[in-house]
Amino acid sequence: MLKRDKIKVAVGMSGGVDSSVAAALLKQDGYQVSGITMRIWDGEGPLRDGVRHGCYGPGEAEDIEDAREVARTLGIDFHIFDLRREYRTEVLDYFCGEYLSGRTPNPCPRCNSRVKFAALLKKAQESGIEFDYFATGHYARVEYEQNQRRYLLKKARDLSKEQTYFISSLSQSQLACSLFPIGNYTKAEVKKMAADFGLKVGGKPESQDFIEGGYSSLIAGRAQPGPIMDKKSHILGEHQGIPFYTIGQRRRLGISAKEPLYVTDIDCGRNAVIVGSKEELYGDELIASGLNWIAVDGLKQPTRLKAKIRYAHREAEAMVTPLDNERLYVKFTETQLAITPGQTVVFYDGDMVVCGGRIERDGR
Repeated sequence: MLKRDKIKVAVGMSGGVDSSVAAALLKQDGYQVSGITMRIWDGEGPLRDGVRHGCYGPGEAEDIEDAREVARTLGIDFHIFDLRREYRTEVLDYFCGEYLSGRTPNPCPRCNSRVKFAALLKKAQESGIEFDYFATGHYARVEYEQNQRRYLLKKARDLSKEQTYFISSLSQSQLACSLFPIGNYTKAEVKKMAADFGLKVGGKPESQDFIEGGYSSLIAGRAQPGPIMDKKSHILGEHQGIPFYTIGQRRRLGISAKEPLYVTDIDCGRNAVIVGSKEELYGDELIASGLNWIAVDGLKQPTRLKAKIRYAHREAEAMVTPLDNERLYVKFTETQLAITPGQTVVFYDGDMVVCGGRIERDGR
């Protein structure tokens, strides 16, 4: 086994405190560390002023300079790679297509598996950068299970920040060369370490959005107005395009009613937004597809697991039944609010990720 000073690690640096501390910890532990980052914003706008940086937007230039300054402080090499074309193809086009099809996509798992842990590393290798592992600032842990001969993805110590949901699409080969140095630390500890390492990004606000100022500029001109209906097909108003609505939405519907109305469904075939009461948002089943198995090759029989239907959702107990190796039928013990087609669903056994997938449809 190689000594640490012989192991080369490329760190995906975003300019934030988490990836910066990840790089610092690896350098402190004796690894040969280099920083890499990706340029993805292609200038498409307009975008609103006064919003926090998102992953995609003009704030990217500031983030890159922050990452460069961290690399300078740590005394490590720093490289920038142009992935604007790959990001548009793999993330933005997918994102827009899903919304136009009446689904609500989650771009982060797709970006991680196809861009950050794939295209970026390919570009780095092609440029001549040598590395044995790729590290990021995700709050997660990866372990190798000798008996199963599988890499396991596990929750971070800080459950309030843990991010296995966002990297549940990583393959076994990607997990095999991944390091998550801050997975055993809390956010408070990471911020303190940033100060101890002399990194100025310790107090930097976290990114709050996928796209700075929202995604309407990406879909402008492609969305068509249509009817807002109740479940009996009574027309209550007009929407501006189904991509601008999502399951559970209450505000900006532009209609009045005696009781609060929520988006309960999106009917792409009729280009219609369906609204109803909050009670109509609850469901207890879904179909998951596009599965990425991590802890096991697949399920052979109904299995009780916990499912997370969006990042901010508390895991819920469910009976998970294989329909085939590509689809699962999920029946929750208790009803869940706003099960949304297109969103990522992740299944857990304790602190271990069993698999991740996409919600195909719910049971309402």
